[in-house]
Amino acid sequence: MSSTPRFAPLQNDTFLRACLRQATDYTPLWLMRQAGRYLPEYCATRAKAGSFMGLATNVDYATEVTLQPLERYPLDAAILFSDILTVPDAMGLGLSFAQGEGPRFATAVRDEAAVAKLEVPDMDKLRYVFDAVTSIRKALNGRVPLIGFSGSPWTLACYMVEGAGSDDYRQVKTMLYSRPDLMHRILQVNADAVATYLNAQIDAGAQAVMIFDSWGGVLADGAFQQFSLAYTARVLAQLKRTGVDGQVVPRIVFTKGGGLWLEEMGQLDCDVLGLDWTVNLGKARAQVGAHKALQGNIDPNVLFAPPAAIEAEVKKVLDSFGAPHRDPATQGPTHIFNLGHGISQYTPPEHVAALVQAVHEHSRKMRK
Repeated sequence: MSSTPRFAPLQNDTFLRACLRQATDYTPLWLMRQAGRYLPEYCATRAKAGSFMGLATNVDYATEVTLQPLERYPLDAAILFSDILTVPDAMGLGLSFAQGEGPRFATAVRDEAAVAKLEVPDMDKLRYVFDAVTSIRKALNGRVPLIGFSGSPWTLACYMVEGAGSDDYRQVKTMLYSRPDLMHRILQVNADAVATYLNAQIDAGAQAVMIFDSWGGVLADGAFQQFSLAYTARVLAQLKRTGVDGQVVPRIVFTKGGGLWLEEMGQLDCDVLGLDWTVNLGKARAQVGAHKALQGNIDPNVLFAPPAAIEAEVKKVLDSFGAPHRDPATQGPTHIFNLGHGISQYTPPEHVAALVQAVHEHSRKMRK
């Protein structure tokens, strides 16, 4: 690695404190996919870049779009602009994005020979990601913390075996049930690759890291524990605990559709559990809140309602979590406000402003 980059001191550490279950003055907030197509300025930058990967692999563009939502809204964290599929792309599977379509791989991993070829990629192939992390961290100039991320081993495997997104997960589940040995081999490689990738983001300046298990919820009970949870745990076991500035780097795990397995996820060696909108925050707090911060979990489609309705739904989410932790001398149950999944590209930007304002205002009142 090059010499340790030096960054400006953090002015707003509310998000990081909440991740570590420390008392905060209000409930911090960021949004999954906050730099995205709902913002006209993002669409303008993407048009300049020519394609999604043109945007993600260009350090200046990636920095620009990461900061765009923070220029509009007083959010409490930035998240690296990248894609969850950069790791399998670096394994040589040939990632592309057609306009208006999701991601696609030129080569799907469906047989013994393809599985045997997989290995943890050379991280130099992902240098553009780490350069973007350092560039964004510098551009933030201490305004808010920067979150790095990766797809989970299982979620990456879904795309690698299907070759694209899927409605029925037929290919990946066929392999899981008929050749579990091949599935485990893919997941082992993925877990070790994801850990190496996230550690390199931490070395580049990421102040928190998040594992997106976007497709964990499609698994049967039993299969989830064996093929998703176990490999997320394998990633977490390898992650660095402190960043380049000597501060603790919180680890966030989000499984869409994972509410059924909250108790088992509560045993993971992470700091924060992200929840989708199907989970009641108060119940989740009772189950795991003693040793995990919770993140979430308003339905992203609430943002299509008028501002007064958005405000009412924000209050419901904050109230469902319950009384915030207020003792600065101890750790306790804390909440980071977020959507239950990524923001829709059709969301009116002014509705996001209403959401952010409602979260900050109502959560301050709850602490009076």
